[in-house]
Amino acid sequence: MAGWMLDNDYQVLSADFGSLEAVFALQGERLTKDPLSEVIRLERDGVRYYVKRYWGAGKGLRRYLGRPRVKAEWQNLKNFAKWGVPTAAVVAYGLERQCGRFVRGALITRELAGTEDLALLAKRDDPRLRDSRWVDGVSRQLARATRVMHDHHFTHNDLKWRNLLVNVRAELFFIDCPTGAFWWGPLLRYRMTKDLACLDKIAKYKLSRSQRLRFYLQYRGCTRLQGGDKAQIRQIVDFFEGRE
Repeated sequence: MAGWMLDNDYQVLSADFGSLEAVFALQGERLTKDPLSEVIRLERDGVRYYVKRYWGAGKGLRRYLGRPRVKAEWQNLKNFAKWGVPTAAVVAYGLERQCGRFVRGALITRELAGTEDLALLAKRDDPRLRDSRWVDGVSRQLARATRVMHDHHFTHNDLKWRNLLVNVRAELFFIDCPTGAFWWGPLLRYRMTKDLACLDKIAKYKLSRSQRLRFYLQYRGCTRLQGGDKAQIRQIVDFFEGRE
């Protein structure tokens, strides 16, 4: 049994995006492929779309239990939109099961035109990273969005610079979140620390200590460190110690 949803705004593309069978027949520029999925890019009427097709539900127990990876990804992106976290528009999504077991699934998102990921900017030492006003503007957006996620007891779990896009107007967008999930209690605090540590993996090489501290204060919503902040900062800085 297959379930498929095409957003009303994109019904004109139903010939290509109107069913799971049609989506798996699409041809396009392959960008990535792994044992579970592939991503292709294609263009329709001057707009580019990313089509992620899954033939595996996930790794480990996820192959048999819980949400398939593709379902987690589209639900997480839709949660971002609901919470006001800027992200790519979800055009279509769905999956197929046989006897209750995942067979295949897909997710289509609209391209965020004119964007680049922050990891690419860091790799080429983009001059914007040396512009304090630009960095502060992006930092504030990132701090706010990360706080919003965490306030909903949700963590990204792969909050790396490569999954953060920025456009020429310095507007920030979150993408690629198939492993994000809701947590509570000590597990939530651990996952929140991991998110912040993932962000700091490149920041510690490309930003000043004062810029990194300013981001943390923006995230916390305060102007000075308060009780427990120094301990949390140490946990963030030491999180990947010996694992890089």
